[in-house]
Amino acid sequence: MSDSSSAVLLSYETLVHAVAGAMGSVTAMTVFFPLDTARIRLQVDENRKSQSTPIILAEIAKEEGVLSLYRGWFPVISSLCCSNFVYFYTFNTLKRVMVSDRSKPAKDLLMGFISGAVNVLLTTPMWVVNTRLKLQGAKFRNEELHQTHYKGIFDAFSQIIASEGVGTLWNGTLPSLVLVFNPAVQFMFYEAMKRRAARGGRKISSFEIFLIGAIAKAIATSATYPLQTVQAILRFGQYKSDGKGGLVGSLGNVVSLLMDRIKRHGLLGLYKGLEAKLLQTVLTAALMFVVYEKITAATFKLMGLQKKLKH
Repeated sequence: MSDSSSAVLLSYETLVHAVAGAMGSVTAMTVFFPLDTARIRLQVDENRKSQSTPIILAEIAKEEGVLSLYRGWFPVISSLCCSNFVYFYTFNTLKRVMVSDRSKPAKDLLMGFISGAVNVLLTTPMWVVNTRLKLQGAKFRNEELHQTHYKGIFDAFSQIIASEGVGTLWNGTLPSLVLVFNPAVQFMFYEAMKRRAARGGRKISSFEIFLIGAIAKAIATSATYPLQTVQAILRFGQYKSDGKGGLVGSLGNVVSLLMDRIKRHGLLGLYKGLEAKLLQTVLTAALMFVVYEKITAATFKLMGLQKKLKH
């Protein structure tokens, strides 16, 4: 590896962006975590009636206690921290490598796809484990779903590997790879709207960053939600597949789940839990970008670092 490529890969600026992105996501997810609890219950438990998010949250709190709304917080936050660190690091490294006089949406989309693919391949095992821990102890309406008994993150890893095999840790990888479209589209719209708002050297307010982040995430989430439902079901690990392995088997599972959902609940069944997901993901993404921009700006100012990545 040449000195120049090493400098790009290990640059201080890129590290700042990665840490800021990770901290922003942790802060935002912690604030809106109960909304994610409602979303995953509606996605995985087919027999739970699709009601408004406040009613779902009230039901869970009444049946399982208020603290159940934050069940699985630590593994989710750990996964999210690592995931966003990888994503922001890769995205901003590519930004430096593919630097040009003028940024274009197509380039932002390509960088988003590459960053998302790297992120999925590295962090999917953590998401499989946290999905199971988040649903552990849940009172399901669907009697076919059974309880798991993990004592923590490391115990979950060891039990899954021992009883289901290492490959199970990458359950849902195919829909996850397709779903890199989500953050890719999100970052493409975010970067494009931010560039437009900052024309003429105009300073962008925190409210504008919040609004831009919310709009970008709403577009991306609405477009990819059915695959997110499939992803959650596969990660939970209780879907009875046809036994085929490899890419063909994975693709078959995705198609089968989508068709089964449509057959049982109609086309709208693919969007069960979308309200909770939009509330959670849009608000989380918007707050994350605000925290991210504030941390990067404050760090660069504190360290007297003027050479920022081009937008």
